[in-house]
Amino acid sequence: MKLIIAYIQPEKLNDVKQALYAAAVYKMSVTNALGCGQQMGYHETYRGVDIEVNLLKKLRIEIGVNEDFVAPCIDAIVAGARTGNIGDGKIFVLDLPRCIRIRTGEEGNDAIG
Repeated sequence: MKLIIAYIQPEKLNDVKQALYAAAVYKMSVTNALGCGQQMGYHETYRGVDIEVNLLKKLRIEIGVNEDFVAPCIDAIVAGARTGNIGDGKIFVLDLPRCIRIRTGEEGNDAIG
């Protein structure tokens, strides 16, 4: 089992969801996040004062998958989120030692679905 964590641009969420659905991945958690990476933010002027904005809006997607869904899930996220510009995001793949479905008490691969 693996936990896939992806940070993407907010406007790419619909494209990523559609790509994941096409790859038969339907279960995910999405949360708002702030972060900065290679693009280093931007400067803007507010009431004559220069302000550096270096924490940009991102979305964090978390998906728990069985081993056979890791590659299709990653491919779908990349296909949906890629624009070719700096700031497209990152994908992290972590080992998931245990998963428990609260409703039924199932554990492991059966709990992920």
